[in-house]
Amino acid sequence: MHTGKKSYNCPDCSKRFSLNSHLVQHQRTHTGEKPFECPDCGKSYSQKSSLVVHQRTHTGEKPFECPVCGKRFSRNSSLVKHQRTHKGEKPFECPDCGKGFSQNSSLVIHQRTHTGEKPFECSDCGKRFSWNSALVKHQRTHTGEKPFECTDCEKSFSRNSSLLIHQRTHTGEKPFECPDCGKSFSQKSSLVVHQRTHTGEKPFECPVCGKQFSQNSSLVKHQRTHKRGKPFDRADCGKSFCHRSRLLIHQRTHTGEKPFECPV
Repeated sequence: MHTGKKSYNCPDCSKRFSLNSHLVQHQRTHTGEKPFECPDCGKSYSQKSSLVVHQRTHTGEKPFECPVCGKRFSRNSSLVKHQRTHKGEKPFECPDCGKGFSQNSSLVIHQRTHTGEKPFECSDCGKRFSWNSALVKHQRTHTGEKPFECTDCEKSFSRNSSLLIHQRTHTGEKPFECPDCGKSFSQKSSLVVHQRTHTGEKPFECPVCGKQFSQNSSLVKHQRTHKRGKPFDRADCGKSFCHRSRLLIHQRTHTGEKPFECPV
């Protein structure tokens, strides 16, 4: 019978426990002892329960099932976090702006938007990031790694989000619809640019003459008209152009290419 009385006292920190077994487990936090070793990889743990959870990474066992959607998890704590997505429960609130989160880890990451903390640094260029996943994505710009491959054309991408956008070129999917005219787009960024045709918004301003544009690419092209140099050169005749599109048109005078055919 458990009386609730805490008769077992830790000699290191004076913390008290109602069971001797709990005291023994606690003392390992002081000694660093990890007597429970995984037979598969040799990793050690201070508690047997932690070893049991770890072994599921080898066996693939997921004994905790969500009663709503059937998704399974290797540990109960992961199931509890997941269930909040169904309930809409967000118990972790930001003290700065009041925004709520379903997981404490998400709150910690969010708070960096207020503090400006960027604890993850790229070892190649020193650029810093607020979260590790952003650092991992960035490092692929140095390694050239593209782990996400399209199953239709085998083109590879450094980010899964880029792969998903690319796959729409195969499926024809255009999930982003303009509420003003009904035109659909495969990318949200394309919809945002399109909507400026309705709102008249031109957020990109030329610092030289003040002319405004709805797209940054249009501003970049325009700025070349102010520069003396013409960055697109024709190697054969030395003629230069402000815009690449005009260089391509000019090159056809050398190649004789006539890509546009009258359908009549």
